[in-house]
Amino acid sequence: MISKYFIDRPIFAWVVSLGIVLAGLISLKAIPLEQYPEIAPPTVEITATYPGASAKAVEEAVTTLIEREMNGAPGLAYTSASSSANMAQISVVFEQGTDVNIAGVEVQNRLKAVEARLPEQVRRNGIIIEKASSNFAMIIALTSEDGSWNEVQLGELSSSTLLQSLRRVPGVGKVQMFGTESAIRIWPDPAKLAAAGLTANDLSSVLRIYSARVIVGAIGSQEVPDTAPISANIASESPYTTPESFESIPLRANPDGSSIRIKDVARVELGAAETSTASKLNGKPASGLAIKLAPGSNILDTTDLVRASLEESKKLFPKGVIYEVPVDSSEFVRISVEGVVHTLIEAIVLVFIVMYLFMQNFRATIIPALVVPVALLGTLAALLALGYSINVLTMFGMVLAIGILVDDAIVVVENVERIMREEKLSPYQATIKAMSQISGAIIGITVVLIAVFIPMAFFGGVVGNVYRQFSMTLTISIAFSAFLALTLTPALCATLLKPVDEEHHHKTGFFGWFNRTFDSITHHYTHRIDLIVHKPLRWAIAYGLIAVITVLLFLRLPSSFIPEEDQGSFMVMINKPQGSPLAETMKSLGEVQKHLLEKEPIRYVYVVGGWSFFGAGTNTGIMFTKLKHWDERKDSDHSVYGIIERTSKMFAGRDDFSVFVLNQPPLPGLGNSTGFDFRLQDRANIGTQKFSEARNQLLGMANQDKNIGFAYFSGVPDTAELELKLDREKAEAMGVSVAEINATLGIMFGSDYIGDFVLNSQVRKIIVQAEGVNRLAVQDVGKLYVRGASGEMVPLSSFVTMKWTVGPPQLSRFNGFPSMSISGSPPPGKSSGDAMSAMEAIVKKLP
Repeated sequence: MISKYFIDRPIFAWVVSLGIVLAGLISLKAIPLEQYPEIAPPTVEITATYPGASAKAVEEAVTTLIEREMNGAPGLAYTSASSSANMAQISVVFEQGTDVNIAGVEVQNRLKAVEARLPEQVRRNGIIIEKASSNFAMIIALTSEDGSWNEVQLGELSSSTLLQSLRRVPGVGKVQMFGTESAIRIWPDPAKLAAAGLTANDLSSVLRIYSARVIVGAIGSQEVPDTAPISANIASESPYTTPESFESIPLRANPDGSSIRIKDVARVELGAAETSTASKLNGKPASGLAIKLAPGSNILDTTDLVRASLEESKKLFPKGVIYEVPVDSSEFVRISVEGVVHTLIEAIVLVFIVMYLFMQNFRATIIPALVVPVALLGTLAALLALGYSINVLTMFGMVLAIGILVDDAIVVVENVERIMREEKLSPYQATIKAMSQISGAIIGITVVLIAVFIPMAFFGGVVGNVYRQFSMTLTISIAFSAFLALTLTPALCATLLKPVDEEHHHKTGFFGWFNRTFDSITHHYTHRIDLIVHKPLRWAIAYGLIAVITVLLFLRLPSSFIPEEDQGSFMVMINKPQGSPLAETMKSLGEVQKHLLEKEPIRYVYVVGGWSFFGAGTNTGIMFTKLKHWDERKDSDHSVYGIIERTSKMFAGRDDFSVFVLNQPPLPGLGNSTGFDFRLQDRANIGTQKFSEARNQLLGMANQDKNIGFAYFSGVPDTAELELKLDREKAEAMGVSVAEINATLGIMFGSDYIGDFVLNSQVRKIIVQAEGVNRLAVQDVGKLYVRGASGEMVPLSSFVTMKWTVGPPQLSRFNGFPSMSISGSPPPGKSSGDAMSAMEAIVKKLP
């Protein structure tokens, strides 16, 4: 019998237990701490830039090629792609359990196979492959205290002092910049170019030559004779680093010896590399850096390292410039885990009090109290060995396991005390006899309990990821409880317990009153049980009714995956009518921001114009809010739910913009907000117009369903587009190549990335694009000039016709088919499960 071995060797029992405690204490320092287990599937994101291209052009030339190449990748779950003006984004999502590093290599190899077929501008701008979660763990905003720094200055400062250092922080997967760094912007005037007999392509070609880095070589290298007097490298420094130096670049020499320089046909400035976005923090100009975690990284450790890096970089900030953190998901994680830890401690204390209340013997009480921390620390060591973490679910499992942990020890102690009292045996003898009686029962109940909880560890998919660690925590705790009940507990009973006084139950004072009261309650209880036993049919019917009512209530109970929580932040996204300029969008964002800061308990509102989770465009924007601490808003009106409800009502029904107020998703990595996300696919290739009609029909039916609170298209609606039609025969007759026309349009109305220059030891871009005043009207397209066969300048209006059409500014695909994303939330009293079932039923009714 294993118990007798440890009863005879109590020191060995202590050594084994101390070994478990030591392993647990070491694990406590090393085990990761997070809110939930790693749930989101491994994802690799591909981002490609195609300046000047429409959403349709990006989809046809870039997105579909890359997406098709990703099909068949080992472990692939699905692909999701988005094409918008100038940019393609493809998310390659793999099955749970796939090594994200191997997945990244697979994506890289497949991308290399198709890279040669992509447009030259896409290859020149580079294709970015990143492995990061989909949610922002932190957003850092750089701003000035008095608002004197503009967004370009702040963007340049954040790029030069923060961006690279944050990318080097362990655990950081991606740093997305909300703002812009500096660039040399060259704004050619089409009329001046034409007057000089130059085209936009001429300007770009000359700039590429002059901005190229010259590699000269060396003198006195090893190949020269031994008599060489010196050996040295030849350095060639680029003279083009300022706007003035670029202005002086000659474009063409005239017969009289003079030159036409860039300053004669274009304006050159050190300006913003990106002009389609803007950001503000509490109404002041700002530049933001959004941090996404690397797969498998710990949010608490990573955010601590990020804050340490920020404090170090802060020393380099000019006077008056500060950083704020308007979004930090780790704060809620920390509070959530601390809350469960407090619950665990409270449970241990309460269990100790209850045990002492009934045992009324300190020596008997201390034995189960010693077993609990040993079992919990052993569980921690096992969790670390399995690669798990301390999170809300594992801590919850430990809280539930406390009752089971002390139960085994109490059974041993009570049985030993009974035998000592009834048979007058010594603690040593009573312990041996007690263990011979109950060892089999302890093992049996342990096997039964493990059989109840262990199946959850084998659930598949996201549900399995959520509950696996919870199941294993309970299973391991129960196993340690049984092991200690067979080893440490009997050794402690044999050495700590003393012979029991027969009259110990008949005490005076509090314990005497408690014993008498409990005996009275027990007597009344047994009497009632006796009455029930004598009338079994009546109570069997009552029990059956209770069972039926329970089943009915269970079936009517709303179902959901993970409930929403007040995480101390929420998001607001707005959409203005298509074609709205960025300035108007920022004005509408400012109106919502002012309301939030003045009327609600909000500390920060960080605004980004020109971008949101719906897509990119000058008519869309997003706000990230940080509420005041939970201690400052304890009433329900100031909870995140109350604020979201009031804000939604405040801006509902506006004609000038639409507002969507969304809570943070309960599980990081699964969506960007609460509620549900539904993908409607066009598998029959019915076309964009009919597909949009089907989407609108689905939304109309969904918003009338009682199980759906509201549903909306989480994308960018169709907008007006200017369609160009080229008369190729006429162009060729005039000696103008189609390539020259395409290049001119792309440079002037899109942009042309020429190359790089060095600014304050940082590499920055050189960009050519027509001045804004030359891109305001439809007629401006026809005012561009190209060179004919005889050298004369020909306007594009000679062979280009234009007409207005309607098209999507953003095109989405899912698993290789055109798709549209529909999001929504259930109404009060309903769950997301009810809403998803309703959406599945509605979509079956579509033609």
